[in-house]
Amino acid sequence: MKWLRFLSFPLILAGGFLVTALLVLALTIALAYPNLPSLQALTEYQPKIPLRIYTAEGVQIGEFGEERRAVVAIGEVPAALKNAIIAAEDERFYEHAGIDYIGVLRAAYANLMAGGRRQGASTITMQVARNFFLSTEKTLTRKLYEALLAFKIEHSLTKEQILELYVNQIYLGQRAYGFGAASQIYFGKSLDKLTLAETAMLAGLPKAPSLYNPIANPQRAKQRQHYVLRRMQELGHITAAEYEEANQAPIRPKREVNEYSVHAEYAAEMVRQAIAEHYPEEVYSRGFRVYTTIRKADQEAAYVALRKGVLDYDRRNGYRGPEGFSELPAKPDEDDYEDALAEHPDNDDLLAAIVVAADPKQVEAVLRTGDKITITGEPLRFAARALDPKAAPQKRIRRGAIIRVQRDAQTKPWQIAQLPEVEAAFISIDPQDGSVRSLVGGFDFNRNKFNHVTQAWRQPGSSFKPFIYSASLEKGFTPATVIPDEPVVLEAEQTGSQRWEPKNYDGKFEGPMRLRTALAKSKNMVSIRILEAIGPKYAQEYVTRFGFEPEKHPPYLTMALGAGSVTAWQMARAYGVFANGGYLVQPYFILKIVDDRGNPLALANPKRAGDESLRVLDPRNAFIMDHMMQDVTRYGTAARATRLGRSDLAGKTGTTNEFVDAWFAGYQPNLVGIAWMGFDQPKSLGRNQTGSVVALPIWIGYMEKALKEIPESSRTVPLGVVSVPVMGALGEGKLAPEFFYQEAVPPPEVLQPIAPFAPPAPPDSGPPP
Repeated sequence: MKWLRFLSFPLILAGGFLVTALLVLALTIALAYPNLPSLQALTEYQPKIPLRIYTAEGVQIGEFGEERRAVVAIGEVPAALKNAIIAAEDERFYEHAGIDYIGVLRAAYANLMAGGRRQGASTITMQVARNFFLSTEKTLTRKLYEALLAFKIEHSLTKEQILELYVNQIYLGQRAYGFGAASQIYFGKSLDKLTLAETAMLAGLPKAPSLYNPIANPQRAKQRQHYVLRRMQELGHITAAEYEEANQAPIRPKREVNEYSVHAEYAAEMVRQAIAEHYPEEVYSRGFRVYTTIRKADQEAAYVALRKGVLDYDRRNGYRGPEGFSELPAKPDEDDYEDALAEHPDNDDLLAAIVVAADPKQVEAVLRTGDKITITGEPLRFAARALDPKAAPQKRIRRGAIIRVQRDAQTKPWQIAQLPEVEAAFISIDPQDGSVRSLVGGFDFNRNKFNHVTQAWRQPGSSFKPFIYSASLEKGFTPATVIPDEPVVLEAEQTGSQRWEPKNYDGKFEGPMRLRTALAKSKNMVSIRILEAIGPKYAQEYVTRFGFEPEKHPPYLTMALGAGSVTAWQMARAYGVFANGGYLVQPYFILKIVDDRGNPLALANPKRAGDESLRVLDPRNAFIMDHMMQDVTRYGTAARATRLGRSDLAGKTGTTNEFVDAWFAGYQPNLVGIAWMGFDQPKSLGRNQTGSVVALPIWIGYMEKALKEIPESSRTVPLGVVSVPVMGALGEGKLAPEFFYQEAVPPPEVLQPIAPFAPPAPPDSGPPP
């Protein structure tokens, strides 16, 4: 029949084409399969594991690496997560051999009915092949290689091994590779702590990590979560009741600016630099875990104390005005608020807000979260000038102004605040072994990564005087030596620059006084006369015992008032010599380094005080200096420290000329703390903003927490030191024991009360203590 012959020809032609295509495909496979890459990358899986940094107790404070990972064994993956992944990505995972033909046909049918490509049919095995060996380009060749690799993987590995690779390798947004890392990043918890609702949300991420990001796109993430939960129910992994409960459960992704519970960013960065120096090729990939000497409680206390000290200073100096302005539409929505605050990230408890209405009696503002707040009454006083309608437009709080708000604990109302311009630093160490207990290199690491503990070279002011006094003890001076507190005029050759007429901070001269009293009161004239007597060259060499660099302290009489340059790190080390009885112990901050399996690579073995190879100071000198500096914290320039109610504290305030740098360096026998405040571009902190006013409160704030459970320590009088009653050591008319080198006890007539002094008229001003 003609019609049969007519019909048979195209069928034969189509069959020929089909056979030819199959032959070509078979030939291609035969040629391509032997050339597929080795599966060694899978069988010897070694992901790039980031550098992680911890406190001494094991609390994470930092992570550095291109990829954020937390590799987990398949046995540690909860069954709910396995089921959620399979429901979302590959429901026939345990049934197919790499390619799900049923899934391919279903996807093709769905795409045909939808009039275009809507569904894919990549299996978990194919995704593993793509993630490890192939690009993401959508070409027929890449798809063919993907399928062939999937077959090869299925024949070489078990299903559980494949799933483990997938769980640890898949990209899930926020630089997170693998579900272990994603769980921490999005919800701040390990996989075994996830709820079913959270599990389903994570399982929905592989399809489009940025689109379904629960932080950036919560609504889309919720939609995807609903789909995963529905598929889990349809496949019998969860019950209808479990589906409904998880579907309605609230999701609270992690939104904190700081990823870690402890603010130790400056310390973490110091560790990163140290590890990068020793392991430059492996620092971000080998999975080093570094345990620091930082203690969680100490670090938290230091961070809080420094922030409070800086904000208290900043608040005393008045409100500077809004951070910026944004034009708001008549009826703004959440997107408008988010756009306005995009370049003003929250700074811990200093939250950015945009003003929607303002007058002298009330300010209404919206936070980044969309929450609306109202500020009235007393909390407005700080910014009263900026609420005056007559204020300059760029200084006025008005609709569209970007401001900072703060609430100290939930019981207090919101108040207007501001980001400070001043900087500060704090470090504490154990003087017995040099371990760094806390380190805060600035007000906020994200704003200013310059580490003011280790990098800022500043003048120490009067906090340097104890080293000059210590040098004088070696030249025959004693705490009872009388030196006149009277005017001094120094010529240019004595200062290294120009003629100098130094003054005392209070503008007063008190005449002859003992060294002990002069140190407690931080008398500049006495320090200059001491340095003049022992010689600046001798003092320059002497201070190197404490770890100071001689070139940073030129041998001129200005050294007596701390005109050289130091870092807070150096000051901690130097004051540790007084605290531990005369040993120069080197500060260190890395306790141990282990690899990703916990095998130790390096362990700190510091030399401790008591090792005579570290002795730099006669124990008698250290004891007497310590005893003198205790008076500084009792009745001297740091008398505010008496609020701590302890008798084992010692230290020295420091303020440089024109109030540019403010210091307090103080200690207890087992803990040294150094506080500094100043501007990065040196300028005055303001009149009377001395070390005792702005730095000492930071030190006290730290010490009252750090020493809370530590009993008071008593000092042992070293051999060769004798105690003799002296009149006037603690003020006229009082008899008190004074300590001397055994061979240097002054004759009785020297220990008599000091004659009254008639001071000259006080000058207008002078350099502060």
